[in-house]
Amino acid sequence: MEKLIINGGRELAGEIKVHGAKNSVLPILASTLLIRGVSILHNVPRLTDVDASIKILEYLGAKVKREGDTLIVDAKEIVENRIPEEMMREMRSSIIFLGSLLSRTGEAYLCYPGGCDIGVRPIDLHISSLRRLGAMIYESGNCLCCRRNSLHGAKIILTFPSVGATENIIITSVLAKGKTTIINAAREPEISDLATFLNSCGAKIFGAGEGTVEIEGVESLHPSSHSIIPDRIVTATYMSAAALNAKELLIKDIRAQHLMPIMPVFMEMGCKLYLDANNLKIVSPKRLKRVRTIKTMPYPGFPTDCQSIVMAALTKARGTTIINESIFESRFKHISELNRFGADISVNDSVAIINGVKNLYGANVFCTDLRGGASLVIAALAAQGRSTIGNIHHISRGYEKIEENFAQIGADIKRIDDEREVTKNE
Repeated sequence: MEKLIINGGRELAGEIKVHGAKNSVLPILASTLLIRGVSILHNVPRLTDVDASIKILEYLGAKVKREGDTLIVDAKEIVENRIPEEMMREMRSSIIFLGSLLSRTGEAYLCYPGGCDIGVRPIDLHISSLRRLGAMIYESGNCLCCRRNSLHGAKIILTFPSVGATENIIITSVLAKGKTTIINAAREPEISDLATFLNSCGAKIFGAGEGTVEIEGVESLHPSSHSIIPDRIVTATYMSAAALNAKELLIKDIRAQHLMPIMPVFMEMGCKLYLDANNLKIVSPKRLKRVRTIKTMPYPGFPTDCQSIVMAALTKARGTTIINESIFESRFKHISELNRFGADISVNDSVAIINGVKNLYGANVFCTDLRGGASLVIAALAAQGRSTIGNIHHISRGYEKIEENFAQIGADIKRIDDEREVTKNE
């Protein structure tokens, strides 16, 4: 079992680069099924979630080749319409293959997805929306069976601006007959990136990134190339680490407009932010200030994915911060692990109360989920002494070589494999 060993208290400095967005590349990879040809995707990070998507594509019949951070996906021949349960359970976003596989083959058979246990992510919006587009969907055990005679445009009003449902509707609609309108669509930057890729392939998607999205169905899509946007959650992770552990840090390859929901929080903490083209320099105070209240909201509100990451920085802030998690009901599991470092955090239903402490201390902790795992890394970097972080397979889902990236800016961090160590000693 792999784990991270971190000797904390070292000052971070220099520059660090942000890789491509996990939440952008996954739906784009699924949408390549619609293209009877070769799609070329640049700035694709090496993540286990990306690997899981590649395995699904290859199982379905696509040929995938990686050259550095570029993926070449050849979906000319798709020979399967079933995704095995073990592949579906590797990540929560695997449900995004529902629309693309149904649109490409006319049938789709897949089981409910897996991934981090951060609360209920109902897929009823996915199912009801695809039914509006002409899909026939029924359940068989824990699997979904989907068929279509023909897909047609429809007006779909989402009761919640679900990112996954918005993506599934867009992907299913691009080759459907007629016009589809999504009301109360998710507005996240990753939605816009998906639309940009599909439009480059000949789709007609309008308004992506706004509350209303319109899709005019086309007969077919053609091959294209696309560069994945930078990962705004990874950027926020580096910002939080810098706020705690660096006098200043240069974060490269960012997309400034995607950071607007989180920048006011860092400024309230006392950080100074300097934007230059695609780079961000963060200058931190001697001690961070508390933030009065943070409430997670759909974009352009404060992202739920940043909640635990920013919380880690606020563990050493002067004063008390209130964080209200309004998206997922089980996204505070990391708090008990943060408290092992000496943090003072309490929870009342969906509200976390963070009383800043002067010092954190090394601890043995375990990742509970992807972003919660990142918060433990941030805390360990700031803690006095040695920390061990287990269950880091969660972190590998969304961060490429996190230990190497932090090591290059001064962190004492390494990844070890317990099983290999035991074998070596035997």
